[in-house]
Amino acid sequence: MLVSDNFQIRLAAVADLELISWHRARMFQDMGELPPDLFESFRAQSLETLHRMFGRGEYVGWLASLENEPGQIVAGAGVQLREVPPHPQTNPNGKIDIVSGRQAIIQNVFTEPEWRRRGLAALLIERIIDWTREQGIDSLVLHASDEGRALYERLGFIATTEMRFNR
Repeated sequence: MLVSDNFQIRLAAVADLELISWHRARMFQDMGELPPDLFESFRAQSLETLHRMFGRGEYVGWLASLENEPGQIVAGAGVQLREVPPHPQTNPNGKIDIVSGRQAIIQNVFTEPEWRRRGLAALLIERIIDWTREQGIDSLVLHASDEGRALYERLGFIATTEMRFNR
């Protein structure tokens, strides 16, 4: 069974931001990074930020639903668009390119628990990869959870040297 035969993917609209903010909070909760007492505050703050980003054209999202039930959203993913200065980046052939301009950072990859392990995340990421190519975006990055790392590597993502500063 091909996942695309049973599911459809569409672009998210402003009316979907409530659901996307819920997906975002669930994603961090499922990774063990968001305690239950902060869930609702985090979700509300995410919704507010997503509204601003969406209104400025800085966030694009995709939602997957059952083919015969388009109102039942079972997974989603999105990208934050940002401008980056020129920087070296290794291309698939192992050579260094100089890239700049718009970069897309994948965010909010979430699948409802009962729909996991059916290829939906891969389908969404492949759609994002195609979209970034169509848009002429040179750089596509993400922060992978331990659970998602194998999927992203299978799709061609490579680990980088990024680090995070904690105050």
